[in-house]
Amino acid sequence: MSNTASSRPRPAASEHTPLKARNVAFDWADTPLHWIPGDPDSTHTINVLHLLLPAGERWFVHVYQQVLPQIRDARLRADVLGFIGQEAMHSQAHDGVLPHLKRLGLDPTPYTAQVDWLFEKLLGDRPPLLKGWAVPPLPPGRARQWWLMERVAIIAAIEHYTAFLGDWVLNAAALDARGADPTMLDLLRWHGAEEVEHRSVAFDLFLHLDGGYRRRVRTWATAFAALVFLWQRGTRFFMANDPSLTDGRASFREFARGGRQGVLPTVADMARSVPQYLSPSYHPSRYGSTEQAAAYLAGSPAATAAEARPQPTAARPGTPTTRPTGAA
Repeated sequence: MSNTASSRPRPAASEHTPLKARNVAFDWADTPLHWIPGDPDSTHTINVLHLLLPAGERWFVHVYQQVLPQIRDARLRADVLGFIGQEAMHSQAHDGVLPHLKRLGLDPTPYTAQVDWLFEKLLGDRPPLLKGWAVPPLPPGRARQWWLMERVAIIAAIEHYTAFLGDWVLNAAALDARGADPTMLDLLRWHGAEEVEHRSVAFDLFLHLDGGYRRRVRTWATAFAALVFLWQRGTRFFMANDPSLTDGRASFREFARGGRQGVLPTVADMARSVPQYLSPSYHPSRYGSTEQAAAYLAGSPAATAAEARPQPTAARPGTPTTRPTGAA
C-alpha cells in the first residue's frame, strides 16, 4: 500500500489535551491478595499488568527518548514529552505493587526477570538477527534506524491495547459491584484514564516518522502475539504460586467467565479490537472518551492528591526518567 500522506488515516476531530505526569502514590497496606473478593482467577489476570508494565513502560520511555530529535512537529513533540512523563509514572506506580505481593507470599521476581530480559535484550537497541525476523541487509546506521522504527510501530500497537484496557476499566462497574479493593481500582482507573487521555500519541508519532501500512500490520502481529503469550503465562505463574490456593490453575474457561461477569474484558470485545487497528482508516481518537478520562482524573483520590504536590519535570532528550532499558 502506498505510504503517501493521502493514504494515511486522518485523525477524528477531538479536543487536544496537554499531557502532564501526575505524581501519584498508593498505600497498599490494606489491599488483600485477592482484591476481587472470591475471584483469584480474575484478580491474577489483571495482576499481570504489574508484571509487564514496569519494564514495558521503561522501554517505551527509552525508545521515545531516542526518537525525540527526529520529531519535526512542535505540538507532537510536546505530546511525546507528556507521554514520556506519564509512562514513567505508570511504571513506578505498578512497580510499587510488587513488594506488596511479595509480602503476601507471592514473589513475582522469577517472572519479572524474564520480562526484563524481553524488553532490555530482545527488544533492546541492537537490531535483531533472529531467523525469520532479521533486519534487512542494510548498513549499520540504517539498520539501527529500521529497528528504531519497528519499535516505534510496536509501541503504537501496544498502546492500542492499553487504551482498550483503559476504556474498559473506566466502565467496568462490575468491579465496584463485586467489592474490588478501592486502592487497586484507583490505580487501574487512574492509569486507564491516562491511557485514554494520551491514546493518540503513539500512533501519531508512528504516522509522523513512518506510517507504513505493512509495518503497522507486521508489528501489530508481533505485539499481539507477545501480549497473548505473556499474559497467559503471567496468569499461570500467579495462579501456580498463589500461597492460598492448593491447586491454582489458569484456564481460558475462567477468563471467559470473568468476561461474562464483567470483571474482565470479554473475548468478543477483544476480538473486535483487532480489525479496528488493522483498518486503513484507523485512528485512536475514535475509540474511548477523553471527557470520561478527564472526569475520572478530576475525582481520582491519587490524582487529586497529586495536584497538591510538586509535579515531576518533563523529561529532556537523552535524560532518562527511569533507569534506562534496552542498551545494546
